[in-house]
Amino acid sequence: MNRARAWLLTYLGAVVAITCVHQPVALAAGLAVALVGAGGARWRLLKRAALALLLVNASVSLAYAGLAWWQGRPLGDALLLINLRVLLLVFLGFWLVDRVRLLDALAGWPVLSMIATLALGQIAVYRRLLDDFRLAFRSRNPAPPSAAAMLRHAGAQAGCLLDKSLHDAEQAAQAMRSRGAFDA
Repeated sequence: MNRARAWLLTYLGAVVAITCVHQPVALAAGLAVALVGAGGARWRLLKRAALALLLVNASVSLAYAGLAWWQGRPLGDALLLINLRVLLLVFLGFWLVDRVRLLDALAGWPVLSMIATLALGQIAVYRRLLDDFRLAFRSRNPAPPSAAAMLRHAGAQAGCLLDKSLHDAEQAAQAMRSRGAFDA
């Protein structure tokens, strides 16, 4: 077994194990071990994980807090458990992506390698599109933009990405249908 596959299988085992842990102290210890294990990349990966979770976890935590308040249930331990678990899982995911080439880990599994290749190609396309949007916005706003201008830009960007993803999905479905991937 190659080293990349060993890391991938270790990661998958850790994900299963983490979902079975229901003690915040154990999850915090797991996060501490992961931070130490990540070495010099620990703070960069932790920052990426925290930023990736900020909006989603904040909205889920607020919704859960509102529901707990409405039902008169305590919420501190549950919110800590949820947020620690998700932070640990996302941190480990970023660590895996930073450390392992996915295609090397999937070598020997042709179907999974093909799916990963397609996904990585799409990621590259969307990353380039986002970079183009960022550069265009920067070139059109030599002065610091207002919050309204940034919101309009984000809306236009999201609309474009949604249109592109719908178009690409339709094209992929038509290509698969023409090659007999669907019965109807």
